[in-house]
Amino acid sequence: MLETFTVADAVELAVVERSGFIESRHAGSAIVLSPDGDVVRRLGNPDALVLPRSSLKPLQAIACVTAGAELAGEQLAISTASHVGTDRHVDLVREILTAGGLTEDDLGCPSTWPRDTGTRDELVREHGRPTRIRMDCSGKHAAMLRACVATGWPTEGYLHPSHPLQLHIREVVERLSGEKIAHTAVDGCGAPIHAITLAGLGRAIHRIGSASERSPFALHRVAGTLVRAVKENPWTIEGPGRADTIAIETLGVFAKSGAEGIMTMVAPDGTTVVLKMLDGGARALVIVAATLLARAGALSEADLATLANALPLAVLGGGSDVGMIRPGAAV
Repeated sequence: MLETFTVADAVELAVVERSGFIESRHAGSAIVLSPDGDVVRRLGNPDALVLPRSSLKPLQAIACVTAGAELAGEQLAISTASHVGTDRHVDLVREILTAGGLTEDDLGCPSTWPRDTGTRDELVREHGRPTRIRMDCSGKHAAMLRACVATGWPTEGYLHPSHPLQLHIREVVERLSGEKIAHTAVDGCGAPIHAITLAGLGRAIHRIGSASERSPFALHRVAGTLVRAVKENPWTIEGPGRADTIAIETLGVFAKSGAEGIMTMVAPDGTTVVLKMLDGGARALVIVAATLLARAGALSEADLATLANALPLAVLGGGSDVGMIRPGAAV
């Protein structure tokens, strides 16, 4: 039996306070790594297996580039994004596809409405429909297709676990995490998603977040370039007013969340936090990760206050603020 994340592994990472009453609690596990990559703090059981979901996208993007996909700047950034499907996001994904002689029909992700409310409302008014390119993982899929074109691998079946691209991604995940993949599942977008421990994900994200573009190793050079692309183009990663984008813009961190309560964040000095909320809740992810970085001395209290003011953390009652989502006792 796989050692997956359980209630026994969890500690209180966040609470929801309403009018002085703790209404809800989010339990989870986390690990903090120093700029040198040493473990400085463990909360719960970071050795339990998790599915990183979209937090694995930086590793998948690096694998695509090392497989031959020629991506830079905004195009490289959106290859690791969970974007909200604005026209700006879609135009960028379409550029990636067109440059490889590809079209939206080549995308293997499902058709969805954009998550951006304004964009969706406009599409509804125009009698639009869900499309693959609006799906939040379309940038990742476009990068995967470009890697196939560059290497001469077939684009058909590029999401099958035995496809050469997916085997290459698997190898990169194992190399960066320092772990053998324990289990492979199907992600929401249809791509393979690999189970590793929270500690292994922490090692991988730390190596990416602290990588140098001048490294003698190609994998690390690509990682360093990816981090710079994300920090220079935070709008690509999610979208205006969204938590990941706000964190990158406000703190200068490298941040990437994943579905079902996964969060990764690397401070400018290389201090790294990776966490998992047991209930899969996302509303406290960014503020908890940033608070853990601050507790490790990588961010200031002023940084935290600025971030908290920018995030949608207020609890409303009758249209007024009556409480807040905030870090829990274990943090």
